[in-house]
Amino acid sequence: MPIILYELVGADAGRPFSPHCWKAVMALAHKGLDFQRVPTPFTAVPAVEGGASKTVPVIRDGDTVVSDSFEIARYLEEAYPDRPSLFGGAGGLATARFVERWSQMSVHPYLGAAALTDIHSVLAPEDQAYFRASREARFGKPLEAVAAGRDAGLAMFRATLEPLRSMLSYQQFIGGDGPLFADYIVFGALQWVRITSPYRMLDAEDPISAWFDRCLDLHGGLGRGVDAAA
Repeated sequence: MPIILYELVGADAGRPFSPHCWKAVMALAHKGLDFQRVPTPFTAVPAVEGGASKTVPVIRDGDTVVSDSFEIARYLEEAYPDRPSLFGGAGGLATARFVERWSQMSVHPYLGAAALTDIHSVLAPEDQAYFRASREARFGKPLEAVAAGRDAGLAMFRATLEPLRSMLSYQQFIGGDGPLFADYIVFGALQWVRITSPYRMLDAEDPISAWFDRCLDLHGGLGRGVDAAA
């Protein structure tokens, strides 16, 4: 029986875009597990598995329900130890937690603000209303005012990625010769804006762009299954 994965979508159910859901998608594929993807718009999240979580991703594996992308990865690692490892040991798990915190605190803030109006535009009307109200309360200003600063912040954002850029001069993936969950964490963030926004967050010649392309090709090109925003 396949694992059920609830993932965030907009008006087009075939274009899942959540960075956290993409972490879970890649983790499941990395483990080689059979899974069924359930498109879930913002306003449907409270009903997922009887209100199991305020956010997605959420998975159901038999009688087990797990929310939060990192906890999902930890669960899969423990439940399926005979499958390819997502962490490569306790040290890799600890390193992935650092990468997650770095991504959430240094990468996501710019990406989320820069793509804010683009994300709003891909949602169904009822989800647009929720998204606008919740995000404008969070930022304290209209969505359009938040996104208006993306050009001014672009150079600083790209500079923030320099540790990753430098590391990739030594190895193909954050995980070394092959990807680990740490790669999927950062991949999820960039996939989020690739799918929702035509704005170019990375220079095409950036080594990070080459790494991202390698990640898009993983698991039979799973990441390329959703076209980039035009």
